[in-house]
Formats: sequence, structure tokens, C-alpha cells
Amino acid sequence: MDAFGNNLINIGKLDQIIKKTVSVINDSKTEIYDIAESSRVEAKRLEVELYELKTSVSELIQNVDVIEAKLRDSKRKLLLKNRNYDNYTQEDMREAYQIADNLRIELAVKREKEQNLIKRRNDLEIRLKETLKTVQKADKLASNLGVALSYMSGELQNISSNIEDLQQRQLLGVRIIKAQEEERQRVARDIHDGPAQTMSNVVLKAELCERMMEVDLDRTKDELRELKTVVRECLKDIRRIIYNLRPMSLDDLGLIPTLQRYVQSITDESGINISFKNKGDFDDISNTISLTVFRLVQEALNNTKKHAKAENSVVNLEVINEEVKIYIYDDGQGFEVSAKKNTETYAFSGFGLMSMKERIDLLNGSFEIDSNPGKGTRIYISIPLYQERENGNENN
Repeated sequence: MDAFGNNLINIGKLDQIIKKTVSVINDSKTEIYDIAESSRVEAKRLEVELYELKTSVSELIQNVDVIEAKLRDSKRKLLLKNRNYDNYTQEDMREAYQIADNLRIELAVKREKEQNLIKRRNDLEIRLKETLKTVQKADKLASNLGVALSYMSGELQNISSNIEDLQQRQLLGVRIIKAQEEERQRVARDIHDGPAQTMSNVVLKAELCERMMEVDLDRTKDELRELKTVVRECLKDIRRIIYNLRPMSLDDLGLIPTLQRYVQSITDESGINISFKNKGDFDDISNTISLTVFRLVQEALNNTKKHAKAENSVVNLEVINEEVKIYIYDDGQGFEVSAKKNTETYAFSGFGLMSMKERIDLLNGSFEIDSNPGKGTRIYISIPLYQERENGNENN
């Protein structure tokens, strides 16, 4: 311990920890390579199976076309025989009806088989896409681990001179890992309690409709209408989960429209009067900074909604002098900043004030917070763009 009672890091022990971490990363790289290779093999197998299935579907469709042509011809002949009934025996008529019935049955069977094959083909295409995504993610993760491994190995020589920085990064890493696990648990819980339960209900209702189809058509229609409502609700849940992970509108519409939508949703949910203003060109800022700005505003407004008991809030964004400046204010109950800086009780959706600051520090930004009990809260954030301008191609 030092004079202030703080624990000092044992450099030798830290060196062992980092070497062990390097070893774990190496092992992880090998496992990731194995996952990527297994996924490639699976993708090739799925491609072969999909090709064979598409061939079968094509052949079956041609077969259905032939049977449909035969059925049309059979119906035409049957119609002629009916018009000239006196020219044919009862045996001829019975045989004509039998041929038409057989063709109808064969056509129904083939069509059902065709639908099943098409469904299997669609499922295989989805599985193939997901497998290829897994290969891409594994390759990217292995590459990132390689970069991290190279960086950590090089930094071992300078560990003593960078001890304070490493200590801070260690704390940040623990927080990030904790936040990631909490986020994974939240997503797993959301999926389990939402879409998973709903889809289980969908399967049961679909089976019920299948059994009732020949018995009670009206009730079957009612069940299908209810089933459609259930599926819509499930889709809403899935979209909400996806939005919480990463708003797709950030890529499709950009930062400002995404924030405008988000601010409006918070206003609708909480009743807080939120003023949102922006100034400057936000079109050219990198994906990294766009996502960071969105998350910071999201965390601040979520905190305002949950804890501040505010009636009004202001969010101002501005790009000026190669910096993104963010000002967020609420007229809520406020708090003692000094009492909150070293605790996680005042959290922004799982990220404390210190973690927010460290997040901004990673982009060489600045973070200030001004609050007092009964006087609301003000947050000032500035994030420079120059390092992103110089390395802009990395995000493109």
C-alpha cells in the first residue's frame, strides 16, 4: 500500500497476468479458427444440400405443370363426354371421372410436396446465410485478437512506465466485461420472456389450426386472425431488442434523425418535455463517434427518466472546430456529484459516471457534470473528430 492506503500493483504479478492473458488469447484464437473452419465445412455442406434441393424443387415444379396440363385435358374430355352423354357408356363416363379424380389427387399430393420442399429450401438458405455470417465474425474476431495480442506483447516491455494507464484500463475492462455480461443476460431474458414464449404459442396455435381446418373452418379463421396478432406482437418485441442492441436507423438515416426519434419516444413514455437541437454537419462523422454520441445521449435521458423526476430537459448537439459538443440539461432533483463519482448507484443503464467518462476518454474527449440537489443536472461533453478524420478509412 502507498501512503494513502491504496493498493499498489505488483509489476511482476501483473506481468504474469498479462502473459497468461496472452496465452489465453492464443488459445482463443485457435478455438476461433476451429469454429471458423467448422462453419466453412458446414457452409459447404449446406450449399451442396441446397443445390440438390433446388434441383428437386425445379423437377417437382415441372412435374406439377405436366399434371396440371393432364388434368386440364382430362376435364376437357370429361366435359365433351357430358355434352354427348348418349354416345358413351356408363363405363366410359366412370372411367373419365376416375381419371380426373386421380389426377386431382396426384396434383394435390405433388403441390403439398412442392410446398414442403420450398419451405426446406428457404430454411436452408437462412441457415447458410447465418453460417456464412458466423465465418465472417470468427475471421474478424481472430484478426482483432491478433492485433490485441501483438499490441499486448509489445507493451510488455514498457509495462512499468505505463502502469497507471494500464491500471485504469484494467478497471475499465472489468466494467466493460460486466456490462457486456449484464447486456447479454438482459437480451437473453428479453428473448426468453418475449419472442421465445410467443413463438411457442404460435406453434401451438398453428397445430390447433391444422387440426381444426377440416372440422370448424370459421373457428380456424378466428384462430388464424389471433395468430396474426400474436406474430405482430412478437415482431415488435424482436425489433425492440434489435434497436436496443444497435439502432438500424443509425446506418439507414444517420445520427440526427435517430436521436430525434429516440427523444420523441422518451417524451411519449415519460411525459418529460425534451427540447432537441442540433447545429453543424453530422453527415461525415465516423460510425464510432455516431454510436458513442447516441449511447451517451441515450444513457443520460434514460437516467433522467428513471431518477431525475424532471419536467423539462434539453439536448443540444453541435459540430464546431473539428469537435462534437454535447450539452444535456434537466430540471430534476439533482445530486451531489462528489458523492456519486465513486459509486455505481447512479448508473446510466449499467454504465456509471466514471465509466461514461472513460468511454469518452477513449476518444480523447472531455466530460464534465454539474449538479446539486434540487437544482437539476448539466452534462458537458466534447469529442474531437481529428483522429477519426485521419483514420477515416478504417470505418469505411
